[in-house]
Amino acid sequence: MAGPTGRGRSLGAALNDLLRSQVTPRHRLSSYTAKHWHAQLSQLTPTHRGYQALEDVGLHVTTKTLINWLSDPEYNIRRSYRDLIHTAYENAAIVPADPIPDHVKNGQFEISGIVKTGDDERERGNRRAAPLRIDGSRGDWDEIEGLWLAGDLTDDDFEDHFIDDVIVADIGEGTDGWEFPGASYSVELR
Repeated sequence: MAGPTGRGRSLGAALNDLLRSQVTPRHRLSSYTAKHWHAQLSQLTPTHRGYQALEDVGLHVTTKTLINWLSDPEYNIRRSYRDLIHTAYENAAIVPADPIPDHVKNGQFEISGIVKTGDDERERGNRRAAPLRIDGSRGDWDEIEGLWLAGDLTDDDFEDHFIDDVIVADIGEGTDGWEFPGASYSVELR
């Protein structure tokens, strides 16, 4: 039975596609588009999430002050308060990524596409050659997960770290390193 599969124009793109099908990446909520401090504050105050964001950045004002600010968009507040409101707004707009689950880190990866090590270059995952099978449980996922949680896991970074930290940990360096020079890959998680 086939497991979840990621596809892409590079190994890194296929890995990212697979990961995004399993967990939610770090992202910005589309409803957070306000630019003016008053609009930002007005959007933050009706929700617990918004109040928590204001508290987390250290905005401590009396209820009376908050009511005054909310009742008049032209109210003259200090720049330091506007900066705190903006920071809280940006923090509330970002939804953190889910951690990479164990079933991914400990999974068996079947890579289909052009695989090269040394002078050996061939297409894997077709009638002539089985997919490249990698045991994820042998890998070190710390760098990959750190980039993922920060929202900075690009396709190139994922491919580089997957080669260095997962493939090499499982089956070694290969003849002369591992390369994935093709233009289409699929990665199945088992």
